[in-house]
Amino acid sequence: MERFIIKLKSKLSYIIRRKYLFTFLAMLIYICFFSQYTIFERVKELSNRKKLTIQKEYYTEKIQEDSLKLNDLKTNNKNLVKFAREQYQMKADNEDIFIIREK
Repeated sequence: MERFIIKLKSKLSYIIRRKYLFTFLAMLIYICFFSQYTIFERVKELSNRKKLTIQKEYYTEKIQEDSLKLNDLKTNNKNLVKFAREQYQMKADNEDIFIIREK
């Protein structure tokens, strides 16, 4: 009888230990694949975050460049005239403008 009780205790402890392992594995599988924040969603969010940081860097550089150009246009009248002629095809009263477009 005593051996039977010892065997039963060892089997129960083995089953209990395995029960916790199976519960842990089931929860891990649920969290990784079936919950709201799956691994796939996490990977998508990380790649989206990288793209957004690259875009942020690009636009901050563009803002700096444009602010330098704007400052240059505000301070130097020659550059303002040059910019107006190149970008908006403006001309003086005694000039003619010929626009050549390549096909």
